[in-house]
Amino acid sequence: MTEPGTPTLDQLKVLLAVVDTGSFAGAARKLNRATSVISYSVANLEAQLGLTLFDRETTRKPQLTEAGRMVLGEARAVINSIDGLRAKSKGMLQGLESELHIVLDTLLPEHRVLDALTSFREQFPTVTLYLYIESLGAVTKLVLDRVATIGIAGPLVTIDGIEKIGVGSVRMIPVAAPGHSLATAVNNPPGAGRNHVQLVLTDRSDLTKGRDIAVVGTSTWRLADLSAKHMLLKAGIGWGNMPEPMIANDLATGRLVRLALPDNIGGDYVMDAIYRTDTLPGPAGSWLIERFRQQAEVSSAN
Repeated sequence: MTEPGTPTLDQLKVLLAVVDTGSFAGAARKLNRATSVISYSVANLEAQLGLTLFDRETTRKPQLTEAGRMVLGEARAVINSIDGLRAKSKGMLQGLESELHIVLDTLLPEHRVLDALTSFREQFPTVTLYLYIESLGAVTKLVLDRVATIGIAGPLVTIDGIEKIGVGSVRMIPVAAPGHSLATAVNNPPGAGRNHVQLVLTDRSDLTKGRDIAVVGTSTWRLADLSAKHMLLKAGIGWGNMPEPMIANDLATGRLVRLALPDNIGGDYVMDAIYRTDTLPGPAGSWLIERFRQQAEVSSAN
C-alpha cells in the first residue's frame, strides 16, 4: 500500500483559499495567482494524499468530498499552528507593545473595566491604550478586521482564526419601570412578555445577524446603544433584559423593578477574551487578558 505524501504549506493555503472564496477563480484572485496555478496546486495535493478532495462532476462550484472535509479541518489546524508560531516569534522579537487597541462588550460591568484599566495604567505607563466599546458580534468584527488586538466578547459561534479565553459572565435580568403593567401585575402568566414591547440590544455587525438572545416579545424595539435602552426602560417604554450590576442602583431606588416572569427570561451572559491566532497579544495585552480572567476567578469564589 502506497503511503500518502507530505503536502506543502502552500498547497494547504490554496485549499483553504478555494473553500473560503467558494471557487478556484476566487482563490486565484485572493492569492494573486492564475486560476490554472490554483487548479494545478489542488491536483498535486490530491495526488500527494491519494484522495479526491472536490466533487467536480455533479456541481459547477467546487464542493468538498468527505475526504476533503477531513483534510480541510487538518489543514486549518496546521495553518493556525504556523500562524501561532510566527506570532509568538514576532512578539518575542518586538517586546513590549508601544500601543494597544482593545474592544470591550458594552455589557461588561463598569467595575471590572475600571479595575482592569486602572491597574493596566500602573503596570504599563508607556503603552498607549485605544479603547472601543461595542456590542454582540461587533466586538469580534473589530478583532477580525485587526482594528483591535484583543476584545472581551459575548457568546458567539466558533470562528476560525479566533482564540477564546473564558473571563466570566454577567447576570442579565428582566426589568421594567414600576408603572409598567408587567411590574404591577400580581402574577404574570407564562408568555406575558410577548404581549408587550421588548427593548432589544441589536448588533452592528453581521456576525450574529438573525440570532436573537432571550427575545420573546412579538413586538420589539431594536436599539444599538445600551444607554438608550436603559433610558427607555426607566421611561416605561417597554421591558427588557439588563446587566444586573448596571441597574443595581435603579432597583434599589425603585426606578426599575425586576420582573417575575415564569418564562425564566434572563440568565448569564458569558464572556470571552478573544484575539486572532495570527496576531497574538504581546506582554501588555496578555497581562490585560489575565486580569480579566482573574476577576472571573475571584467572582466565582465569592
